[in-house]
Amino acid sequence: MLCFLRGMAFVPFLLVTWSSAAFIISYVVAVLSGHVNPFLPYISDTGTTPPESGIFGFMINFSAFLGAATMYTRYKIVEKQNQTTYFSTPVFNLVSLVLGLVGCIGMGIVANFQELAVPVVHDGGALLAFVCGVVYTLLQSVISYKSCPQWNSLSTCHVRMAISAVSCAAVIPMIACASLISITKLEWNPKEKSVTLRISTEINGDV
Repeated sequence: MLCFLRGMAFVPFLLVTWSSAAFIISYVVAVLSGHVNPFLPYISDTGTTPPESGIFGFMINFSAFLGAATMYTRYKIVEKQNQTTYFSTPVFNLVSLVLGLVGCIGMGIVANFQELAVPVVHDGGALLAFVCGVVYTLLQSVISYKSCPQWNSLSTCHVRMAISAVSCAAVIPMIACASLISITKLEWNPKEKSVTLRISTEINGDV
């Protein structure tokens, strides 16, 4: 089983590459079409108006699938490692998987429900994706420490925890700022009072 799972190493690489391409392509098409301001548009803004909405929806849906595949692969690897050398309760690994999959569902919701058409559903999906994604990374970091040094080096654990900490530090102010503004348009006036909150939300969301 572990030999097969090692062969799945390309999945997380494909996930990162494909997702990055999704955001970049949608952004370029949206800017060239004149649908968004080139300076720090929301990620969702670049997937709201045709033709970029079709590109965004298709590519993010596949990203959600790749994310789920990556998380399930990680779950099976940890499960097998834990059977060989017990280091954590299996429930902890299962809870991590469930939260990760819920986050992937959130990505699918974001991809299929545009922010201006159905903002409540879109924002709910984004909240699931961000929060569950951050909690997933935190739980996986804890699992890494528990399985150290048998299955992970201490440096790997530190890197994973650092990424989790940065993600957590970014998602909290992002949610706080987003809750104070209303996203009802794609174009923003720099003189508007809410523009600072919008920029803060976007920067933290990108992080």
